[in-house]
Amino acid sequence: MAKTPKREAKSLRTYLILSFVAAAFVGVLVYGGVQDTARAFTWAAITFIVVLVGISTLALMVKDDDNDPDKPKLS
Repeated sequence: MAKTPKREAKSLRTYLILSFVAAAFVGVLVYGGVQDTARAFTWAAITFIVVLVGISTLALMVKDDDNDPDKPKLS
């Protein structure tokens, strides 16, 4: 079953939000440790990219469930 465009947009938005939250967290931690805005921004950007690629890769590895929700799986 193909994904609808709305579902793809929702998952893309989720990936971006999770990546942004992780990047903001790392950026705040690094800034608190070194007090250097450029270094904190660099670490935040790297974290954003790594988390986005990681989540996207994991999402590609998951198989879509094509079973009918009205039928039991073990029958």
